[in-house]
Amino acid sequence: MAEQYMVGVIGGVIASLLGFVFLYCNSLIRFRGQRKLNRAASMEFPKKNSVNKTGSEGVGTADIIIVGAGVAGAALAYSLGKDGRRVRAIERDLNAPNRMACESLIPGGYLKLIELGLEDCVDEIGAQRLLGYTLYKDGKEAHVSFPLEKSQSHVAGRTFHNGRFVQSLRKKVASLHNEQVPSVSNGEMACYLKTQVAPKVLPELYDSFISAIEKKGNIRIAPNKIMAAAPHLTPGALLIGDALNMRHAITGGGMTVALSDVVILRDLIRPLHDLSDAFTVSKYLESFYTLRKPMSSTINILANVLQKIFSASSNPAMENLQHTFLGYMRLGGMFSYGASAMLCGLCPRPLSLAFHFLFIAMYGVGRLLLPFPSPKRLWDGAKLLWVASSILLPYIYSEGIRQMFFPLTVPAYYRTPPKKSPKKSFMH
Repeated sequence: MAEQYMVGVIGGVIASLLGFVFLYCNSLIRFRGQRKLNRAASMEFPKKNSVNKTGSEGVGTADIIIVGAGVAGAALAYSLGKDGRRVRAIERDLNAPNRMACESLIPGGYLKLIELGLEDCVDEIGAQRLLGYTLYKDGKEAHVSFPLEKSQSHVAGRTFHNGRFVQSLRKKVASLHNEQVPSVSNGEMACYLKTQVAPKVLPELYDSFISAIEKKGNIRIAPNKIMAAAPHLTPGALLIGDALNMRHAITGGGMTVALSDVVILRDLIRPLHDLSDAFTVSKYLESFYTLRKPMSSTINILANVLQKIFSASSNPAMENLQHTFLGYMRLGGMFSYGASAMLCGLCPRPLSLAFHFLFIAMYGVGRLLLPFPSPKRLWDGAKLLWVASSILLPYIYSEGIRQMFFPLTVPAYYRTPPKKSPKKSFMH
């Protein structure tokens, strides 16, 4: 353990020097940054004091239209409807989504639920408390506990069935008004799971894993897609949720990003008294894409980088990275605490993310160089740094260096609410 801390300190000194070079060089890089609609069911959420005499209203009477009533769409519909907006949510299928049984909401996402007044949506859906992760590699374990000591007792992550959670959100939305809400397998996958995946499953879970595979119709496929946000300003429309941005599901941070976006968007829309000038409102809401970066970029990059590292094992440098990350998390103290805080969405800071990755890389190099450097060890260390950089830097670039590390230099960051407007209604 003493040797590990020595490596961590040496790596920290080097990382602190390289960190400034890293940020300076990358700040010179420029930022680069419709779905067809089928017939859909819709939900209408009128203003609190408005009365619908006909039992149905046209699109023109809605202040905001939300396409999709998944996690982000339903949460946004509820928060805006609670603020008194007339919202119409359009969803092609109001049946419970039939996705994989377990999905995670990390503590940062739960706090966003509280901000939105939606924390009761995880009640009575069979949700289990999530207090951290256990990383497992070649018989070694590293326990990563969420830093919740200063939080209230009910604050923790949650795991639950996605469909139940979405339906709970929709039920919450429907509570805002009185209208009616309209409403794989040939055996090859089972064989693959038993022969390729089961040998890598923890011994404590092996029997349950095999039992689940053998149940008829119990295997489901959930897509893992990665898509960086590439906003295009369109007066009258704004994308959120998976329509805007997707990351790998390995850390369970997707819903946290979506709910964080909802909080930001709600706060931006709240002071607007007039949504009739779509162009002016669209220019004002441009700041949303920068304000969302601390949470979205931190969770997106963590998820995508960890998936890239732990999904490959044939490359020796990748194996070294895997052992490096596990060793780093086992150091404890500020090392694992800081990384854990970012993993669970409680410390969404891109600068902390960059420096932790630098510390991890330097720790890995120091680990390879001990007890004393040799040409081979130096070469292995250089390869580790190269592989780590080739994984991390493209994701940082795709998220936007300026928006992540220098948000105050983005003009849209300072947009103020428009005062008046005389045109077309803003739709979401």
